Order: sequence, then structure tokens, then C-alpha cells
Amino acid sequence: MNRTLLLALGWTLVLLGGYLAHAIQTSSGVEVKDVRIPLDADRELAALLYLPPNATPETPAPAVLAVHGYINSRETQSAFAIELARRGHVVLAIDQTGHGFSAGPAFRDGFGGPAALSYLRGLPQVDSARIAMEGHSMGGWAIQAAATAMPDAYRSITLVGSSTGRPFAAPGTATSPRNTAVVFSTYDEFSRLMWSVPSAREVVSSPKLAELFGSETPIEPGRIYGAIEQGTARRLTTPRTTHPGDHLSTAAVADVLEWIRLTLGPVDGAPGASLTNDAQIWPYKELGTLLALLGGVLVLLGAFDVLLALPWLSAAARPGAGMAPRTGPRWWISLLITAAIPALSYFPLVALGGRFSGLAFFPQNVTNQLLTWAVANGVLGLVIAVLTRQRIREGAVAQKIVLALASVAMLYVAVLSIDLAFTADMRFWVVALKPMAAHHVKAFLAYLLPFTAFFYVSLRLLATLTLSDARALTQYAIACGAMAGGIVVLVATIYAWLFANGSLPGFADPLFSIVALQLVAVLTVVAIVAIFTWRRTDGPLAGALICGAVVTGYVVAGQAMHV
Repeated sequence: MNRTLLLALGWTLVLLGGYLAHAIQTSSGVEVKDVRIPLDADRELAALLYLPPNATPETPAPAVLAVHGYINSRETQSAFAIELARRGHVVLAIDQTGHGFSAGPAFRDGFGGPAALSYLRGLPQVDSARIAMEGHSMGGWAIQAAATAMPDAYRSITLVGSSTGRPFAAPGTATSPRNTAVVFSTYDEFSRLMWSVPSAREVVSSPKLAELFGSETPIEPGRIYGAIEQGTARRLTTPRTTHPGDHLSTAAVADVLEWIRLTLGPVDGAPGASLTNDAQIWPYKELGTLLALLGGVLVLLGAFDVLLALPWLSAAARPGAGMAPRTGPRWWISLLITAAIPALSYFPLVALGGRFSGLAFFPQNVTNQLLTWAVANGVLGLVIAVLTRQRIREGAVAQKIVLALASVAMLYVAVLSIDLAFTADMRFWVVALKPMAAHHVKAFLAYLLPFTAFFYVSLRLLATLTLSDARALTQYAIACGAMAGGIVVLVATIYAWLFANGSLPGFADPLFSIVALQLVAVLTVVAIVAIFTWRRTDGPLAGALICGAVVTGYVVAGQAMHV
């Protein structure tokens, strides 16, 4: 492919995807604003404010506060926000404290819920007597913190994949919180944490849920308990999806729309007031950000190819890929071991990494757990390289460093462009590339070196498995299998067990089972970058530098700041 064609195709996908996402989230005349909400003298909450055309100071509209879950961001609430705004509601989707662009640390200030509700009530376009709140997972605890701080400031709440009571909310009763709906999926990974039942299918018999509903018998999904007029209404729905799947479920979105319609009433004068709950367009926004994400990968690779043709940087051009002369029993065993070790060590090592929390220099607890897994696998890879006497000569080191940094810079320009031009990020579901906030920079620099070292060792080992005389497609397939194959099998095993039995297997942690879904995508892209750059420079350095910078930025921008 022509060098410039790959880069041009990448930018085309970025811009088309960004435009599609923007067109969907602003349909029906909705305006989307990036706003900041004061927390104290030095800290702010970041939020996206969705303003439908019917909401004006002269004709204030009902409003909804929408809050994402742990290690997510405001954009993950876009399915709910888009559909509510289309139907005439003002929607405020915040980054929780310590998440996204909001200052940290996480878990403080009621997760940002009270400040956000106060801000929403003060907007002139909002009818302060008609406010609802919706929160997914930890976001459910954020809206309950807001409800506790201002018990008369809202009409209803919807807990999506969330719960009342421990660990971070007051126990639910038949009268508090006011008008509460619970949307809890049939395959939710967090059934024990949220409702103290071993399987999400058993949520109807949860004692915690019974206390919230004021019922002595199992809860009947779809039935309204209590009375909306008295603030005691309760409703349970159970869409057939998983905990993160709530964000990709038209059924979960419809459940939220219905509860808010019932508790806030009709929205007069809204362009979409007559829309049914099933009339949803948000999946096209998800398609747009997916196209932008794929475009971002092509921008990165295309930039590398274009830059490699420049006079000084062309000194790094040295075609070649792979060091394995042929397949055989030993090769297959090495491939299987390489793929299996990261998967088999995943849960034990991230559990070990849980001991490294609250560190000033490494301020993200979940990132510390992932780093523990990466470093341990990197050390093992280094031992193998020493024992096998692996030798790789890197030439044109300075040029390769410049190539990597300039390619990453081009990708970051694309990430900033879609954010500034379309108020969107590069995303599919929970996999998202987004700009870093100022408070992320120090953390990025701290994590960059160890993650880059891990990728350098990994890419060196990958070369010993890649067939030197194979076609490009075969080399890419081998790399993807070696880097991500074991995690794919792990994820498939976990979710096959979950769908068959209703609960996770005993070895699987709920949070890191979901994180493993992201690892499949991340390690696949790493494998593609590794082969692409090695085929052009005959060495792992450029690819390792690119993967280290991009993955560190991806992780840091997407995780919670705890210090």
C-alpha cells in the first residue's frame, strides 16, 4: 500500500467517525458542552452537558444526572445521555472524582455526586422540581451520595448494575432512596458485591433488595412496588447482558428511559417527546467512535511509514521480520507456552499487585496491579532471553526513537482533534483512547519506563516465534496468537462459565475479568504494531517505544487517580 494512502485512510476514518458520533449525539437539535464544576478552590469536576432545544430559561426542562462506574468516564454514559436528551431532558454526565478529566483522588467528595447535583439544579434551563439520577456500578453510589446530601432535590434514581447499602451507600429501605429503579443484568459479574447473592439470577431473592422494596417475598421483575406520588415506588428489571454490557444494551437503556418517563412525566415541547423507548439511535454513535478508533491505529502506522521515507530517518529502514526458520514440535510448544503464561499468571499477579496501593509515585491502584503482572512477565521473558542467548542488534537507534515519538505524536494529534472538533473520543465500549488531563502527566511519566521495558522484552521474544520466510498475514497471525491468544482463551473460559452457570468461576475476579476484555484488544494492537514496525526496521525497539507510550497513555487516561 502506498505510504501516504494508509495515513490518509486513517485520518478519513477518524474524521468520518468523529463526525458521525457528533451528528448522533447532537441529533434533534441537542447541544453538547464540555463543562467544569467547582469542587473546591483547587479542584473541578469535568462533565458533558446535553442541552435539548426545548430547554431554555423561559421553558426549563426536566433533567437527569448520569454517572459512570469505576475506571470509566463520562463518555460511557452516552447511550443513556443521547436518548434522554433526544426526548427533551437536560443531561449532565460527569467524570467522577479522580476519573477522566476530573481531579482526584477517587472515592472522595461523594464520588462527585453532590457537587454535580447542585450544579444541575442551578442551571437556568433546568426545572429543579423534576430531576432524576442514573448511575452505573460505582456511579450508583455517587447518585446515592447526592441523594443523601440533598434528599429533597430529586424525584427518582435508577441504579444500573449497582446497589444500595455496603460498601459505599446507606442501606436501602422502603422509603429511601426516593422512587428507586434497579436495572441488574442476568449475567452481572458483581452480584456478590452489589446484592450479596452468588449469581445475578438470584437477585430477586436478595435480602438487601427485599429490604429496599419492603417485600417479604421474592421481587417480581417489571412490577412497580409502592407509589410514585409518595416517593416509595420501586421497580426491578433484568436485561440479558453483563455488567459492562449495560452500556451496549438497548434493553437496559429502555428500562432507564421508562423509569424516568414514569417518575418525571412527559416533556412538553421536546422534538422527541413522542419517541418510544425502543427508538434508539445511540448505537450509531458507538459505530462512529469505533471507526475513529480503528482510524487512529491506521494513523499511527501510516505516520510511521511516511516518516520512515524521510532522508535522515530512512537510515532506520531495514526490512525483515522474524527469527524462526520453520515450524515444528518445539516451535508449537514455545508458541503455546508464550501465549499461556500471561493468561495463567494474570489473576495471581494482579492480586499481588493489589498490595501496591496509595503510592505517591505510582498513584493509580489498578494500574499498579496491571504493572505488577507486566513486570513479572517481563522478568520471566528476560530470563528466557538470557538462557537462550538471544542476540538482536539494533542499528540507527536515534532514528528509531524519533520515528516512534513522532508517530505517537501524530496519533495524539488525532485524539485531540476528535475531542476538540466533535466532543468525542476514540472508543468502542470500554476500550477508549482519549486525551490525558494535566494531572495525568506525572503518572504517565512514572509508568512509561516499566511498561516500555515490558514491551521491549516481549517483542524480542515474539521475534523468536515469528517465521522469517512467512507471508505478512501469517506473521501477523502468529504475533496476535502469541500476544493475545492466551488472554482470549481466558476470557472465553470465564464468560462461557458465567453464561452457563450464572456466576464467575472461582478463580476469576469480577473487575479484572472485565479488564481482561480490554487486554484482548490492546494486546492484539500491540502485536500488529510489533510486526508492522519490525518488518520495516528489523528490530523491536521502534515498536516497543510506540507500544510503551500508547498503552501507558491509554491506561493512565482511563484509570482512577487514587493519590
